[in-house]
Amino acid sequence: MARKAQDVGFLDYFDDLPDPRMSGKIAYPMQELLLLSLCAMISGCESWFDIEQYGRVKLDYLKKFLPFKFGAPSDDTLRRFFRALDPEAFQERFMAWAQSLLGPEKAQQIAIDGKSLRGSKKHDETMKHLVSAFACEGEILLGYVPTPDKSNEIKAIPELLDWIDVNGALVSIDAMGCQYEIGNKIVEKGGDYLLALKENQPNLHNDVVEVFKNRPETIAEENSEPFAEKGHGRIEQRQAFVITDTAWLRERHEKWQSIESIIKIESTRILKDSTSVENRFYISSQKMTPDQANTAVRKHWFTENKNHYVLDVSFSEDACQIAKGNAPENIATLRRITLNLLKTMKSSRPRTSYKVMRKMAGWENSFLDDILVANFMR
Repeated sequence: MARKAQDVGFLDYFDDLPDPRMSGKIAYPMQELLLLSLCAMISGCESWFDIEQYGRVKLDYLKKFLPFKFGAPSDDTLRRFFRALDPEAFQERFMAWAQSLLGPEKAQQIAIDGKSLRGSKKHDETMKHLVSAFACEGEILLGYVPTPDKSNEIKAIPELLDWIDVNGALVSIDAMGCQYEIGNKIVEKGGDYLLALKENQPNLHNDVVEVFKNRPETIAEENSEPFAEKGHGRIEQRQAFVITDTAWLRERHEKWQSIESIIKIESTRILKDSTSVENRFYISSQKMTPDQANTAVRKHWFTENKNHYVLDVSFSEDACQIAKGNAPENIATLRRITLNLLKTMKSSRPRTSYKVMRKMAGWENSFLDDILVANFMR
């Protein structure tokens, strides 16, 4: 799926996507269905019926790009297509395109985290869960892998690492991904890891907690200046403590030979009538300074605030009731394509929310043109 040409457009990444339909019965070429669905999704559509109606209203606009010889497809046509479309093939091409958005710049920090598709649960079926990789600086979703449920994240993360380029990047993962196999894989691919450490690694966790609590004089510790943030009626102050003398830890845990730093983040939350203190612990294959550790831990939560939150608030992902066949995963891919497209426009409209940008794309063909010309077509 590698693409090297600089003038390759969005649809070109999907030109070899296998079409699940019988070739003799196709009225609407696959690229027409993809173009319509993406334009509709960008413009605020949420359901198959929404997309059908958008196609009817915007048919003349769509014909600027592709023929649409038979007019706009029905909601049944769209539903059948996306239920049958191979989600892995769709995701593979999405990931190739998404990483191209970074251009020659490589991601400095990639946050890996999971998100459930709550609307995908019907009756006794299992709720679908996605494990995603998010480029923190560019705020681009690089790719995702579906899992049957949250407990399978451990299996999904190595598969996701096979697809994305982590060379030179710091990969941050919550405690579910704190496994030596995952850490080793990141290092083997040329990256570094920052892994949250909790009781699912009890011996390692206990040793790290103990050394910060009762540190011998022979082991040096560095700490950062407290960093405070105010919002939502509270003040939160964070301070990082880092130990880079980890030879003793590697001796005690022979499977963790890549650990170069252990980190404690002391978080003090001040409300009007109360103060609470929480300590969180991390391990890293990078020799970190306290300021680097504080920044990296904070950046990890960008994926929650600037990805998952946006998908729920601006795209109503949790409320989506599309649940049959491959459609939930394929619609999830469409949403993530749309969000990436809108993020490329954010720098010119920093104060405009994604929800408003979607409305603007529906109201103004010129704004939709800006998105498509910049990202979508050749």
